[in-house]
Amino acid sequence: MGKKIFSGVQPTGNLHLGNYLGAIKNFVRLNNDSENNCVFCVVDLHAITVKQNPKELRDNIRETVATFIACGIDPKKSIIFNQSTVPAHAEAAWLLSCVARMGWLNRMTQFKEKAGRDKEKASVGLYSYPILMAADILLYDTTHVPVGEDQKQHLELCRDIAQKFNNDYNVYDFLKVPEPLIQKEFSRIMSLKDGTKKMSKSELSDLGRINLTDNKDDIINKIKKAKTDTLPLPDNIDELVNRLEAKNLLGIYSSLTDLTLEKTVDKFKGKNFSDFKEKLSQVLVEKIDPISSEIKKLTEDKSFLDEILLDGQKKANDFASKKLRKMQEILGF
Repeated sequence: MGKKIFSGVQPTGNLHLGNYLGAIKNFVRLNNDSENNCVFCVVDLHAITVKQNPKELRDNIRETVATFIACGIDPKKSIIFNQSTVPAHAEAAWLLSCVARMGWLNRMTQFKEKAGRDKEKASVGLYSYPILMAADILLYDTTHVPVGEDQKQHLELCRDIAQKFNNDYNVYDFLKVPEPLIQKEFSRIMSLKDGTKKMSKSELSDLGRINLTDNKDDIINKIKKAKTDTLPLPDNIDELVNRLEAKNLLGIYSSLTDLTLEKTVDKFKGKNFSDFKEKLSQVLVEKIDPISSEIKKLTEDKSFLDEILLDGQKKANDFASKKLRKMQEILGF
């Protein structure tokens, strides 16, 4: 029996290589497996936990859909929609807020990281959005959720909420308890300028990331300027422990070529960085340049993207509204 998969991406613009290798490449693989039922959600309600420019948000929603399609997700095989157009998400989040416990939310480390020192000034939404994330997942009888390390804790919370709802109302297995899908042989993608920091769209220097909208010249230039050290490439992966920039670039090559890190290290051992960077640039251009061209083409056709979102909304709303209604009946409404 196939998996029911749900995943969401925030439409905050500037999707980059880290998003592609960490999530979207895996979405494409899951989408291409005919046994899977996939729901890919542009989570615009999550995006507004931090203030957004309304016009940019609208553009970013379309650009995220364009990126999904340019990377190879087929909207005929999967549901693609934006969260705010399906009211069941916000309504279910409130119902589940009354099941979730403060102590559970207080343990969420991501809120502490995102809110920073002055958490009193963070929005209530930033604090409680893991409950909305649980609603997103549970409305579709999801069996599996692709997650990175930073979202594993939120999925645990989702599982706790589902189990408590089922136990409190004596409805065994009504809310399906989802399993994590964690990529094997995946290297976490770090900044090209600092191997200790994750590649991020919020990094001030554009040289720290490969955007999925970068062209061939941008990619070659960024890899040329990527931070390295003065030693040749190592003979084995144990030597990468204190060579974070080398580890990051070799990890990117591994993820793009579907090689293990050991095989990549063996392939380039003893070579200097200029030779390796040339090979890495070739692989990146081959993979990213066609995606970039397709994103640009698709974003110019707003009506096409809006049709995909409308079609996805109808399919998602049909399923989610029925699940919500059953939740309401269980609660006594």
